[in-house]
Amino acid sequence: MDKQQTVYNTTVPESRWRLYWALFRPRQWTKNGFVLAGVVFSGLFTNLQSMLTAITAFFIFCLVSSAGYIYNDILDKEEDALHPIKCHRPLAAGQVSVGEAQKLVVILAVAAIGAGFSLDLSFGFIVLLYFLLTVAYSLWLKKLVLIDLLALAAGFVLRAAGGAVAVGVMISPWLLICTPLLSLFLGLGKRRHELLFLEDGASAHRITLDDYSPELLNQLLSSVTAATLVSYSIYTFTSGHGLVMMLTIPFVLFGLFRYLYLIYCRDLGGSPEEVLLTDRQLLGTVILWGVAVLLILGTKQRF
Repeated sequence: MDKQQTVYNTTVPESRWRLYWALFRPRQWTKNGFVLAGVVFSGLFTNLQSMLTAITAFFIFCLVSSAGYIYNDILDKEEDALHPIKCHRPLAAGQVSVGEAQKLVVILAVAAIGAGFSLDLSFGFIVLLYFLLTVAYSLWLKKLVLIDLLALAAGFVLRAAGGAVAVGVMISPWLLICTPLLSLFLGLGKRRHELLFLEDGASAHRITLDDYSPELLNQLLSSVTAATLVSYSIYTFTSGHGLVMMLTIPFVLFGLFRYLYLIYCRDLGGSPEEVLLTDRQLLGTVILWGVAVLLILGTKQRF
């Protein structure tokens, strides 16, 4: 009986794996879709080897980003416990110990960085830099007003750059500009939602919220929305695919407008990935945009 009990104790229960999985935040892996920008906009998505490399890079970023999420949850455990939604996270709810979480961070980070260097030396350095950025963000950068948003934008740029390096292509400078602008757009919407949703308890959850105001965030959202649309439009003009690529602009325009509608009229935006996956019009727009881009780039020799 004692022997059987010992064997049982060394087995991780299925419920434990579910808690670990929740710590990984798989829904936020949608952000790592930017890793695929290089292989898509270079037209190499029709090449099997390039596509496999890009997908591998995507999953490596999923691992390293999850390591960053868990590390941030460790540091924010007390603050998350005060949040009406984040209090249900495994660490904040006390379902997973800090020690367990720390082990997961080490395992995921080492696995991701090691796999990154195995895939490509330069890509490995980008993965390492991304992890260091997430650590710096969790420790210091998120406490600095505006710098917190720029740090998040830098993370998206590293995703796009990493995906391009992995498959050995160059991304249009205008697309690289679009990437941080779009991340700023999403980040500003999230800050606005937190500020209004948490009200007096906002600063207890995120210290920089004391330095933001709804008016400032509204102004920044307007500026970033315009800049995102203009930079993407310039990309379509200069992409080398003629006027056909310009046909994708309406999808981007509607997507931005729809998200603004959800932020201002539906009080959403606190979880961009949740909004994307649950709003049918927004999700449908993104899918249609993706299909249009793939068709145009995949048949570029016809135009």
